[in-house]
Amino acid sequence: MICLTVSDEIVPAIYSLNIKQRFGDVGCVLSCGDLPYYYLEFIVTMLCVPCYYVKGNHDTVEIRENGDVLTEPCGCVSLETTCVAHEGTLIGGLGGSVRYNQEPGPQYTEVEMLTRIWRMAPQLIVNRLRYGRYLDVLLTHAPPLGIHNGPDRPHRGFRAFLFFMDMFAPRYLIHGHVHRSYGVREPWQTRYRRTLVINTAGYRLVSIETSKAVMS
Repeated sequence: MICLTVSDEIVPAIYSLNIKQRFGDVGCVLSCGDLPYYYLEFIVTMLCVPCYYVKGNHDTVEIRENGDVLTEPCGCVSLETTCVAHEGTLIGGLGGSVRYNQEPGPQYTEVEMLTRIWRMAPQLIVNRLRYGRYLDVLLTHAPPLGIHNGPDRPHRGFRAFLFFMDMFAPRYLIHGHVHRSYGVREPWQTRYRRTLVINTAGYRLVSIETSKAVMS
């Protein structure tokens, strides 16, 4: 299954009337946060595929021109501390970033993120019993600690995600938060034990397979 993964930056090639010609073969959209809700709604409407998402640290509310206040993108499915099975692929999510100030938006301490993981754990155990594995894809906004981290505290990763990969061994952890424009000289994919960690700031096409991800 080919997935269009997006995060953090509006990409003109995606926010285009030609999106169907460019990305018409994708089976679902995976969003790792900090994108306008209208952008995700446009993608879903044009591609007619499910969009699963987590929130970034800047995601709060969006006020439309008609005064409507949205707290989530219409037609998309939130995976915060939960998981779904999409065409045989188990996908879960843990959004937000490391807490670095008191501004509105999903920010968490390490203890708070661990609590969110334990809240998700019963569903993962059910997956293990039913499908023989806990999870295939974990969507996050922030990266794991020490992998694809940015140059400052707000863009540091979570140690809790290392624990998650140790315990539940998802095939892929896909995150955003660390933009190309930051000039970080990090690879965009890194193997951590049994998990391939992918930074999708902007967008990527990821082929979800049993043993590897093929990207373009």
